[in-house]
Amino acid sequence: MKIVSRNEELLRDALSCIPQSSSRTNLPSYNKLIRFEDISAAAFKIQCGVQKTPCMYSRLSKQYGMDIYLKKDFLQYTGSVKERGVLYLLTSLPQDQQRKGVIVASDSNFSMAVAYHASELRIPVFVIMSTSTSPARVKTCREYGAMVISYGTTAKDSQMHARRLAQENGYLYLEEEDSAVYLSGLGTVGLEVYEQVPKLDAVIFPAGGHCGLLAGSAAALKHLNPHISVIGVESESFPILQQSLKAGHPIEDQACSNHHFYGDVSGLCFGSNSLQLTGKLVDKVVAVREEDILISMLRLLEYERATVDAEGAIGLAALVAGKLPELKGKRVAIVICSGNLELHLLQQCIARALTLDNRVCRFSLVLSDCPGDISKLLEILAREEARVLDIKQERTFVTSELFTVKVTCTLETRDKIHTAQLRNALLERYPTAAWTER
Repeated sequence: MKIVSRNEELLRDALSCIPQSSSRTNLPSYNKLIRFEDISAAAFKIQCGVQKTPCMYSRLSKQYGMDIYLKKDFLQYTGSVKERGVLYLLTSLPQDQQRKGVIVASDSNFSMAVAYHASELRIPVFVIMSTSTSPARVKTCREYGAMVISYGTTAKDSQMHARRLAQENGYLYLEEEDSAVYLSGLGTVGLEVYEQVPKLDAVIFPAGGHCGLLAGSAAALKHLNPHISVIGVESESFPILQQSLKAGHPIEDQACSNHHFYGDVSGLCFGSNSLQLTGKLVDKVVAVREEDILISMLRLLEYERATVDAEGAIGLAALVAGKLPELKGKRVAIVICSGNLELHLLQQCIARALTLDNRVCRFSLVLSDCPGDISKLLEILAREEARVLDIKQERTFVTSELFTVKVTCTLETRDKIHTAQLRNALLERYPTAAWTER
């Protein structure tokens, strides 16, 4: 079916004023107009190399008062949407460059995608990682087929070494950027969402500094139906996209977090192409708190059995935070784009999210050190259907009267209402009980 463009002029305007600077990948100039035809060509070329991920109706719909469809692109082989842009970029390289090989220098989703797809295409691939990189990431990258080299203590050291190796050996140094080729590959997400969910009202994407997914997909969606609202979501701690849009150019001096929890959410704005497309085609950009992202991760794990990272959960976080009330009763798709969260960090995130969601609570009280007093406390907790996660007794350093014991309990409850009921029941029996505020 041929679809006639209704937004090509808008796309052309979005990129016509961009200076054609040299690409950060040292490729020939790819910073040309991104057209719907480019995205369609990318979809055709990568269809055998990446999954057409499901976009499924979510059980969360009733909770937030709208029809929610989740585009589960974290199900890609490397757990990230970046595979789409990377595969199209690699297959677009000249054959002589494919024979020489490529090199990257980071432990990001982009590098993991390059490692996997370059190996699949039989392109020699080298990944330079700092010595502080997680051993799990190093192991995964090697399993994808890349030659991994540990060098330097910082990301900057690794990048300088990678550039030197590229110059000496003829490798192509790849760094995530916003060429039309890369954006077209990422834009295939918007194309698939439109095909999979009829009568869409809005689509929500992660934003942040690396807004290529948002920009590329907006180009596809606005071409197909200009009435679909395209919304980006970024972290309140790193409002890089909003600041860049306000300034009219990419913000380079924005403080970023190196913590793996944030990933690409806190990255620097990497190019004018993405920024100009976002300014022209994206209807709204909102920011959410870290607490909202954590609760969103918990909701996706519970309701969808989806283990995602901050970048993957940030779209739903906008609904958790109540930032998009205009979408009530509408049909909304949310792109869940990344699921690469390390296990130790996942454990911390879920534990913190349960506390934020008022489902884990803690209190302390002083009891007489007599047989049966602890049993009476446990009977109350059992009657109120609270699950005891931990219970500690302290006798030595109790400063109250002699022959007493300080008891500290950590409990799991169903929700905020259940926690309040439990607290009232305990205060009736133990008025001096002290609750630990979250």
